[in-house]
Amino acid sequence: MAMPASVLPLPARLWTARAPLWGWLAAALAGLAAIAMLQDHFLYFPERVPVDDMVSAGLRAWPGPDDFRGLVAEPPGPVRATAMVFHGNAGHAGHRDYYAQALAPLGIRVILAEYPAYGPRTGTLGERSFVADAEQSIALARRQFDGPLLLIGESLGAGVAAAAAARQRDHVAGVLLITPWDKLAHLAAHHYPWLPAGWLLRDRYDSVANLAGFGRPVMVAVAERDTIVPARFGEALHASLGEPRRLAVIDGAGHNDWTRHVGAGWWRDALAFLLPRPD
Repeated sequence: MAMPASVLPLPARLWTARAPLWGWLAAALAGLAAIAMLQDHFLYFPERVPVDDMVSAGLRAWPGPDDFRGLVAEPPGPVRATAMVFHGNAGHAGHRDYYAQALAPLGIRVILAEYPAYGPRTGTLGERSFVADAEQSIALARRQFDGPLLLIGESLGAGVAAAAAARQRDHVAGVLLITPWDKLAHLAAHHYPWLPAGWLLRDRYDSVANLAGFGRPVMVAVAERDTIVPARFGEALHASLGEPRRLAVIDGAGHNDWTRHVGAGWWRDALAFLLPRPD
């Protein structure tokens, strides 16, 4: 016959009293684990399309349709440098033709790099996959093209560009980071203050750590009215950098409309800072 709870041995009485607490804690931990597993669904929004749907006037598959890693646009005249662009977390590289429209007339060859599992590419979502793939694209561009190589990263792509630049420092002339964060954990805590974001994130995208001691020109461009990656996160990244560095605030711009607030003069100024001066 079972003893009444009032005369259970001490350990049993403690377990009985704490059972509801342990149940709630287990449920909470299970929920947090599920959120961590769903990180990719919160962070990555790839659009899957065939190569033919990405190629457009002035943009061809790079290095080719069968070994596609992105799109390339050649300038109409002499090539001053090559810029490799890493785009934001949604859509695909073909949506970023505005970089080619802005930079090709200024003598810049533009490579719109595509991520694994985006567009027509196979592969795995995630920081490790993206950065390793970016390094491979940088190595291929250096073998294929002469002259300086710039990296441009926008939003999520800024995190990819910063990590890849740190690992390929000797092959990169300069880096332009547009609407970046300093550390993904800081941005996650801003948008989800009720979650222990630092514990849950599998991907870190810590551009402060990645660019420590980089020693190449880094320009950080923040959008004044950005509500997705508020400007203070990019400003914190800029403050952490060594020289040479530059901060550009795009007046009146939001996260997704900044291109309408910059013109050819803005891009010329950026290139003058990022590219090494001729001897």
